Amino acid sequence: MREVLIFHGTGGSPSGNWFPWLKKELEKKDCHVFIPQFPDPRENNQLEDWLKVLKQYEKHIGEQSILVGHSLGGLFLLRVLERLDHPVSAAFFVAAPVGVRPILYYDSDEKFSGFEFDWEKIRKGARHFKVYHSDNDPYVSLGNGKEISKQLGVDLTFIPNAGHLNAESGYTKFDILLADIHKHLK
Repeated sequence: MREVLIFHGTGGSPSGNWFPWLKKELEKKDCHVFIPQFPDPRENNQLEDWLKVLKQYEKHIGEQSILVGHSLGGLFLLRVLERLDHPVSAAFFVAAPVGVRPILYYDSDEKFSGFEFDWEKIRKGARHFKVYHSDNDPYVSLGNGKEISKQLGVDLTFIPNAGHLNAESGYTKFDILLADIHKHLK
């Protein structure tokens, strides 16, 4: 059974956005899906607090695993990939901040983890990458998606007028992401 972990963003939860829908769809394909509840970084939580939560899911992060990060969850995914001693199957980044302004919560995101990355280690952390971003994201500018794509050597999946790719922007389903994950389940 393939294992998938989904990391939510600032103020998020396992029941938000397209996460429950994606979980249900992937479970139909015999995936075991985990969506950890992380503490809100706006309440002075740091990267280490999120890593403590992730510790209980570490046994589910193997070479066949698929990791998905939305918003700050994408930044967290970068930090996870930096720490792995084996590559996962695929990593998907949705509207993730990496320090390219404007970012609405720049100060708290920077305080959470900083914006210096070991891209060489990150590139070794997964065999496949996908990056999704929109041009009218009110929280994380398109330049962040472009930077992640550039650093990972992949094309950006640009979705026009999709906001932050969250429920607020009408994303309670995310068909493109599901189709791309399906490609890695074969």
